[in-house]
Amino acid sequence: MKKLVLSVFATTAILCASCSLDNDDQNTGGNTNNEVTAQNLAGNLTTDLRLSSGIAHNLIGALLVKDGATLTIDAGTRINALAGGTDVYIMVEKGGKIIADGTIDSPIIFTSNATNPQPGDWGGIILNGKAPLSRQSGSESNSASEVNTSILYGGNIADDTSGILDYVKIEYSGARIDDEAEHNGLTLNGVGSGTVISNIAILNGDDDAIEFFGGTVNATNILVINAKDDMFDFTQGYTGTCTNLYGVRENGFTAVTSDPRGIEADGNLDGNTPTDSNQSVFTIDKVTIINNAANVDLSDGIKIRRGATATITNAFIRLGADATFADVVDLKDSKGDATDTTSILGVADTANGLDIADVKNTTSGNATITLSAGTTGGADTSVFAWTGYSF
Repeated sequence: MKKLVLSVFATTAILCASCSLDNDDQNTGGNTNNEVTAQNLAGNLTTDLRLSSGIAHNLIGALLVKDGATLTIDAGTRINALAGGTDVYIMVEKGGKIIADGTIDSPIIFTSNATNPQPGDWGGIILNGKAPLSRQSGSESNSASEVNTSILYGGNIADDTSGILDYVKIEYSGARIDDEAEHNGLTLNGVGSGTVISNIAILNGDDDAIEFFGGTVNATNILVINAKDDMFDFTQGYTGTCTNLYGVRENGFTAVTSDPRGIEADGNLDGNTPTDSNQSVFTIDKVTIINNAANVDLSDGIKIRRGATATITNAFIRLGADATFADVVDLKDSKGDATDTTSILGVADTANGLDIADVKNTTSGNATITLSAGTTGGADTSVFAWTGYSF
């Protein structure tokens, strides 16, 4: 597996005086001398490193932020990721931290270095925390990362912190490993409520935009543009609250996957352990799901299943011309329905053939799905002005 290389050169000083690298048993991403240079920072990050704006930082492999280390990224910093697919990503391990604290005027940008960037050019950002997951009775609350199975996440520290991601833009990420494993734009593995996830824009990703694997972290103001698969994905016992989510497939978007959704939620991991304790029980307030991609189906606007319990309020769902949902809301699945305490309240725009009655309740029919016809509602788009996106 390749390593990350970040530029840490300044005209006045080397900025990583307090960082160290451990390259044992890992590919150095082209840094054969194991030395830090302006364009070569390879290996495991084992002590603190700060990246400043105004300097070219190049990600050319996998950076593993190890237990006890902190990667700090100043507001306005841009990190250009080599278009190397699954080998290029940033992973924060349990006990490590990332402090990417941008501002409205100086967001932090992670993007592809390709001349003609494409979805899946690089892997994205992965945080591994110590917060609880769904699990079998008596088993440990640990799980292997989908991207690197030697790295575990989960635990029993609900308020664990993996750092801060605020005013951050992630572009052209989500490289696919195989049919069963893939990167997302932002992957949150067992991340605790002490972590700040806010003001995030995820654009043109190859798989899910943001996925929560268990954990208790809350997320606020998340913008998703043209995710090839799910916009917002929850699984493995996630128990947090998400506020102000906006996801859209634009007109002209043509990518096709087997079952893309606006929201997808499982109680346990892939529905394979339905007797798990700590199934997903989460809340979303203010969410917009729009499919403007003509002749490209979005399987479901909202899909809750496999023992998950969702409380969703202030939802808004819309179709563009010639766009479709297989179902507006679907709470059924062959591996188990959503729970009957699931509640969805929102508005659907009936233009372009959207049918607010196109819903599937649980087998018992006792979950609450309340959709009314209308043209407004959902997320507040004004908070995304910093991204430059035109709504």
